Amino acid sequence: MQRRTLFKLGTASALALAFTGGVASLVQTGLQDGKLGEGGREVFRAVGRAVLQGSLPADAPAREAALDGLLARIDALTLALPVHAQNELSRLLSLLASTPGRRVMAGLGTAWPLASEAGIQQALQGMRLSSLALRQQAYAALHDITAAAYFTDASTWPQLGYPGPLKL
Repeated sequence: MQRRTLFKLGTASALALAFTGGVASLVQTGLQDGKLGEGGREVFRAVGRAVLQGSLPADAPAREAALDGLLARIDALTLALPVHAQNELSRLLSLLASTPGRRVMAGLGTAWPLASEAGIQQALQGMRLSSLALRQQAYAALHDITAAAYFTDASTWPQLGYPGPLKL
């Protein structure tokens, strides 16, 4: 493939992805008033199931309560972000919540709530190892927000066997 053809393909792909993200944000916003919208909640609940597998409680009701707590802490985190960062995260979540965005950006064919932990982990790994910086950055945002929001809460520490910080 010639460089010019490759450049045209890359530009067309970037424009298509940007257009899809723009349309998706009009249809379903990732954040609403600084908190997770429905699409953002679906994305982070699914990512939480995959990233935190083995750290979440085994009991189904306790697991759902832990995921609800995760989403509440992500809401608190997003409210504390500057407006420009909230806007970027909202666009990312809107894109991932849409079917075309989920398939292109994450490589996940199944809807977030229906996808298995293994399928989500595989999609996240594909994003992490992608040659596209945009996909790598999206992975980093999803992973880091999920892990930070979960592991910084003291209620999760007993499940992990962590006694908490040393008292000085």
